[in-house]
Order: sequence, then structure tokens, then C-alpha cells
Amino acid sequence: LKTAHQQLHKPWTHWVRMAALTPDAVPSTKSRKHKLSEDGACPVKPKVKTKTPSVPDTTTKSPYFTPSSSNTRLLPAFYNQSCLDLAKSLLGKVIVRKLGDGTTVSGMIVETEAYCGKDDKASHSAGSKKTERNAAMFMKPGTVYVYIIYGMYHCFNISSQGEGAAVLIRAVQPLAGIEDMKVQRGKRRGDKGAGLKTEQLCNGPSKLCQALHIDKNTVNQQDLTTCPFVWLESGEDVRDSDIVHSTRIGIDSAGKEWAKKPWRFYIRGNKSVSARDKKAEKEMEK
Repeated sequence: LKTAHQQLHKPWTHWVRMAALTPDAVPSTKSRKHKLSEDGACPVKPKVKTKTPSVPDTTTKSPYFTPSSSNTRLLPAFYNQSCLDLAKSLLGKVIVRKLGDGTTVSGMIVETEAYCGKDDKASHSAGSKKTERNAAMFMKPGTVYVYIIYGMYHCFNISSQGEGAAVLIRAVQPLAGIEDMKVQRGKRRGDKGAGLKTEQLCNGPSKLCQALHIDKNTVNQQDLTTCPFVWLESGEDVRDSDIVHSTRIGIDSAGKEWAKKPWRFYIRGNKSVSARDKKAEKEMEK
């Protein structure tokens, strides 16, 4: 009893030391077992569910453009065709302009005009006249030719086969960067583009240059197959039955013969076209 009494009345520090030596207080030295894969090759990590952030859709839908199509930069072979063929082939293709901050604006080509070189009296290169201004028209197919009209507005062209031949891009349907396009178009209007509908942003040769940040100093004479900040992508092929053939605009001074050439092409029914030719559209229905 004395011994038991002494054990019960030992100092509290004794029981603390004893607790430190109990099996539960000593950390285990045994390695943890891991669940193995079926072949026993390596541990199976538990699956962790992650939520993929949604990406905003910055394109506008069009019956002539399918976002799931293979959008790749067009290669030199595409541009290496006659001016008239290139003018029609460009319909449905996508212009992409990469800006200084890394963002892009883009639009689908919906209207073009062919200027077939030395024999075309309406062309800047008529009579094979080569100047510092139109030099890009004589460069390899796929070279950008930008010129200025009225001392302030730019026009975007692409060279083709043929001496001095090029295609004018007359209208584009906006696809990506629409808010930026509105800001660009609104600079001269003073309303930040608030009064413009989407189809009005690029429905003219100079309008599309404003919206897509295209100017002579930056883009003229660039090779569309290699340039890092402006290029064309495949987009969609447009059926011949959807292409309207009409006369070119604003070239009456070249004479009746050339003014009557049906060398303007546009996608029938597209709202971004600069000017409809209802007579030509009606002829297509026959």
C-alpha cells in the first residue's frame, strides 16, 4: 500500500515524462502504403476536378463563315492566280490585323474589285506605268498595296499575277475586335462609333482601313504570307452562285469601256457590302 501510495503521489513532472514515452506519442517509422495502379507500376494520384473558365465569343455569326473551319494563313500559291480569279477567290477569306498590344481585329472579305494591270485603263498601273506610289502592284502576288485618296483616306489592295495587277478590298464583315473597330471609326465621327451598326463598320474601302488599323506607312508593300502583323486566313469558300458580278465604282473617268467591265464581285445578301447592284442580282435569279 505504501508503494502504491507513493506511486500515486509522484510529482506531476514524472507523469509528463512517462506520457512522452507511450507508443501513441512516438511517431511511426513505418512507410505509408500507396494505392497502386492496376499494373503496380506507380502510385495512382487522386483525380482533382478543375473548372475550365469560359471564353467569351468575340465573333459574329455569318451564313458564309464557319468558326470551326480550318483558319490557316494563306500561302503564296493562293495569291499566284489571275487578277479576276483572285478577286473572286478572296471572297470569304479573313483579314487578320495584329495590334501592338498583341490583340487582333479581323473581318471576312465580302466585296472586291479587280484592276488587271497595264491594259486596264482604270488601274493605277495602266500602260505599265510604275511609280513610287504603285510599286507594290508590280511586286510578287500577295503583296499589300495601300494608297491614299483625298489626302487622308487609305485603300487596301493585294497584288496578283499579271504586270501591275491588284485586287481592291472594298468591304469586310467584322468578326473579331468589333468594339475596337467602333473606337477607330469613331475617331473622325467624334462619337466613338456609337452611332454605327456592326455592318457599317467596314462597308467601304476606307472604312475597313480605319477599322482594321491599316495605313500606308505601316502596311504598304508587306508580304501577306510572312508579315507578323497582317495576314489572310482561309475562312470559307463562297459558291459561285452566291457571287454577284457588277461594275466597279467611281471609275467613269477611265471611259465607258472600262467603266462597264463587270469586275466588282460581292457576296449576295451580305449586309456589309458597300453597294448592291439589284439589276445584277435579279439577273442571277433567271
